[in-house]
Amino acid sequence: MTTTPDALTIHQLLGRIVYFHALHIAPEQRPDLPPQPGPPCCNHRAAPGRRPAAEVLTDSAWNALVEVATALPAHHRPCPIPSGSCCATCRITAAAAAVAGGWATTEHHAYRHGEPAAQLVTDCRNAAADRIAWVFAAQHHAACPALAASPAPQPHTLPGADTLPLTGELLALWADPAATTRNPVASWLNHCTGLADVRRVLESRRSTT
Repeated sequence: MTTTPDALTIHQLLGRIVYFHALHIAPEQRPDLPPQPGPPCCNHRAAPGRRPAAEVLTDSAWNALVEVATALPAHHRPCPIPSGSCCATCRITAAAAAVAGGWATTEHHAYRHGEPAAQLVTDCRNAAADRIAWVFAAQHHAACPALAASPAPQPHTLPGADTLPLTGELLALWADPAATTRNPVASWLNHCTGLADVRRVLESRRSTT
């Protein structure tokens, strides 16, 4: 990440997550693994001192990402001691991972692919956590050890527009959010009203190749 996007671009990308989740993902969600907490955040470990959620996230547009993650309980792994004193960047990292993991799983089911490979879901979670949390940390000057907790997956291991379009676009947009100021966010996904429409487009494209 070489350029931090402006606040307007960040708000647009967060809004796109909320919009796509409500329109495409939420109607297709199915019962999955029971919810479970993740590891303690930085501020609830032995060496606290990171910027707390109550300070950074109050009245912030970033809360939208956390709300979407909360709607994906089988994929959300928040701090087991949730409070306003939690590390804000840890909270965003967990939320980003939940969104990507939940989207990848839901898309995979919707396109009649059965269960996704565990490694695919893990790679999507790690990529989103890395890319989205770095943007958050840069914007709010909120560095955090969670950002280096695991290596980011290589791009070739991640889904693209021809396999899991929503998840693929999510990861691509947050890989370089500043680029959206030069290339406005727009795609054929904007014209779909649900994952059934997305599946039909994918099938149509495969039949013509």
